[in-house]
Amino acid sequence: MAAAAPAAAMNLRRWTSMRSRLAEPPDERLTWASGIGGPHHMSNNTAASGTKLDIKTITEFLAEQPNVDVSRAWERCWGIHSGIVDRVKRRFAVTKHPATAGHEYFTSLDQSMEGSFNAWSGPRVEWLVHSWLGNRKASLLDMNATVFLSQQNRVPHLVIIFGTVPKLFFYADYTPRVDLRTHLDYVNQYYEPANASAIRFRGLSNFTWNWSHGTYLRGLMSPVCTSVMGDLNEANIAACESYLEEFVDRWFGWLDEADRAPLPQDQRLAQQQYDHYVREVGYRTDPMNVLAQRAFGPDEFNRRLELRMGLAQMAESRGQIAKD
Repeated sequence: MAAAAPAAAMNLRRWTSMRSRLAEPPDERLTWASGIGGPHHMSNNTAASGTKLDIKTITEFLAEQPNVDVSRAWERCWGIHSGIVDRVKRRFAVTKHPATAGHEYFTSLDQSMEGSFNAWSGPRVEWLVHSWLGNRKASLLDMNATVFLSQQNRVPHLVIIFGTVPKLFFYADYTPRVDLRTHLDYVNQYYEPANASAIRFRGLSNFTWNWSHGTYLRGLMSPVCTSVMGDLNEANIAACESYLEEFVDRWFGWLDEADRAPLPQDQRLAQQQYDHYVREVGYRTDPMNVLAQRAFGPDEFNRRLELRMGLAQMAESRGQIAKD
């Protein structure tokens, strides 16, 4: 334990330096966002009164409480994500994508950021992601579990995100695979059944609603998207975990239904083009990219961005009709 103290102090100094760099330049106000993996947000409204709170950026939240140890929250939320990812892997035949080899754990050169990136693909799942990025000793976490389906169906993609700043951030959504404005039947099939529970969760007084500053990311949000912040405590994590039980069960039920009525073969290439466009642009327009750019530098950031979005997987599958 004594040997760990200098290392911890060094990491703290590195993170303090990192925070000072994040504050530059002052006109670049970062929001908490995570691309198509799901937007992380910083504009708050109270659920009980609808009163708008002061808009805060990541750096402003971290400046208030920059050195909170969030290791316990990481363990809890990573465990919740792991259970969901394992359930997907039990249902679908997927294999670890070779592009992700060696990324099970990584750090930035200055050790201010650490993380893990794992992704799998298969005949019915294009890109299953289980990842995190942050600093467990210095308040910041960005944790993602996302499932981008193949084109045998149009079941929405699954997006579940936990984060800390060090307040708890929670995001859960079914990413649409069509333009909802022109597909009322799709809305009724996938979003109307989830509407009541999403409204109930949004009404919980211990959470505040959050809205992304990223315009494209807001466009990705479905009518039942949950995007909230609350105090970082076990009760709030447990509330999110409870909400996810029904949320994920509902999604698996849709998969069962879709197996009985697959998407026609002649519509699958167009669906693939739609899916790939939304996935790539979502990652490229992610406001949180600025954090990774500053931690890893432009070249390494670009490599990691292409890894996160699964650029190699999209290139490998592009133009191939998904088979039943």
